[in-house]
Amino acid sequence: MPISAQLNAEIRVLTLFNLDSAMEGIKIHQSADAETQQAIKRLYDKGLVSQADGGYLTDLGIHCAEHLQTALRILNTAS
Repeated sequence: MPISAQLNAEIRVLTLFNLDSAMEGIKIHQSADAETQQAIKRLYDKGLVSQADGGYLTDLGIHCAEHLQTALRILNTAS
């Protein structure tokens, strides 16, 4: 499965969330680049975050981010 630029931006945004605290969200400001603003809006449309400008991860978003961050840790481990 190829990773498009849009999917890459969504992955990048999901890695910004701190999974150690469900009470810690993010806010994408209007000064953020357009790619990031569009990525967070797509994540909102997919039901992964609570607000169109960030907010908190939903239950589905937490599940997705956990798997994503685990995969990235595995891939970044030196052999």
